[in-house]
Amino acid sequence: MNALAKLDHRYVWHPFTQMRDWLKREPIVIMKGKGARLWDAKGREYLDANSSIWTNLHGHQHPRINAAIRRQLGKIAHSSALGLANEPASLLAEKLVAAANPPAVAPSSSPLRKVFFSDDGSTAMEVALKLAYEYARRTDRSHKPKFLALDGAYHGDTVGAVSLGHIDLFHKAYAGLLFKTDKVMAPYCYRCPFNRAKPERADARDYRKCNWECVGKVEQKFAAQKKRGNPYGAFVFEPLMQGAAGMIPQPAGWLSRATEIARSHGALLIADEVMTGFGRTGFGALREGERPREPKHRQESGLARTLAPPLFACHHEGVQPDFMALAKGLTGGYLPMAATLTTQAVFDAFLGEYEEFKTFFHGHSFTGNQLGAAAGLTSLDMLQAAGSVRPRQQLEQTLHDELQTLWRCPNVGDIRRVGLVAGVELVRDWRTREPFDLRERAGIRVCDALAKRGVLTRPVGNVIVLVPPYCTTSAEARRMVATLGEAIADFAKSL
Repeated sequence: MNALAKLDHRYVWHPFTQMRDWLKREPIVIMKGKGARLWDAKGREYLDANSSIWTNLHGHQHPRINAAIRRQLGKIAHSSALGLANEPASLLAEKLVAAANPPAVAPSSSPLRKVFFSDDGSTAMEVALKLAYEYARRTDRSHKPKFLALDGAYHGDTVGAVSLGHIDLFHKAYAGLLFKTDKVMAPYCYRCPFNRAKPERADARDYRKCNWECVGKVEQKFAAQKKRGNPYGAFVFEPLMQGAAGMIPQPAGWLSRATEIARSHGALLIADEVMTGFGRTGFGALREGERPREPKHRQESGLARTLAPPLFACHHEGVQPDFMALAKGLTGGYLPMAATLTTQAVFDAFLGEYEEFKTFFHGHSFTGNQLGAAAGLTSLDMLQAAGSVRPRQQLEQTLHDELQTLWRCPNVGDIRRVGLVAGVELVRDWRTREPFDLRERAGIRVCDALAKRGVLTRPVGNVIVLVPPYCTTSAEARRMVATLGEAIADFAKSL
């Protein structure tokens, strides 16, 4: 066994990993990366098919981001944001606010004007949660605000973020530590009890037969809570696609309908864009045989196709939240950094004389870190450059086209994709949608077979995730999908 692998076995405890299994075999030890490729300690090459857990946007060792970090290192690596400001964090906040308020968003929406920096997606959501709670209290919306999230929600691992989550496998063990939040049905078309359509070899959103019962459930939940005399303080959601729930995409129109209901009941909107932000949701949902479509507002305005699509998933449906949590791709996948954007009204609720102690008493040692901010500034510049749009558009089209080849696999039940996020759900029989028991480790076994063939990703239960970096070439994307097909075929033989 490699010496580094031995050290890992001896000392490291890995996240979301059963360490008894981990210790039974030699781990892959990553040593370097370039573009969409990684190399391990034995010199083996891999394609990074999940962008290093959904974080890396532009590829490893991108020369522009490398140079930005080196320039910043020549000045200072970090100084405290408690009582001090710094150059790159101030510039990044300005750019984030501009990106989070595109002209196409309804003018009646409250613009996002303030940025609170933190370290990762969990802390970004923790900030949103605390701010929403206290704002609701200070504005007399509710003296004990309650939160509504989606079934299958995952919003991070800090205690507040876990309280917003509704995945028993991850959260049930900590029930004694948590405060209660409510959940409402998520629009999981493939397994929706209201979907009367028989399984087809297509994305379930395309052939569903229902009457938007999932939206009706949202209305019922808000109405029932209002009847109790304590309306929900906030509605929490991942826009367009729920990640850790199993890459569950929302059918077009669900987000705007659900958030309109929440608004009508006076609830704040908390958008978890940790995974979906920074262009990850692409140019709009593609259906078989179609080219990438411009969002509706661009079609109507006559703007050129070469203009970049919205950077944030909410804006595909014209939804502007009161809180937007950002992380993962914020620095292009280079450094841990997060941000929570909110409105001027929320900010103003925390203003007062010193002795009133209305301050937001929350913070992190590395808030506004200069290296992270420098990387984030460069990443944003790259995302918004005209030259970066066409390659992302082409990659989205290639991913869409290649995924169609997986329908021939009898153990593929559903293929769902939003932009450059794809989930392939494995089932025992596509005709019945019969799932594999998690104890059968179907997703893990397929990903192990992928790794042996030089493609790295990580499953979410029985769903194989493909989230390629934006620098991925068409040839690399084709290889990712083709190799997945081979791995699924191998798995099928073992059944």
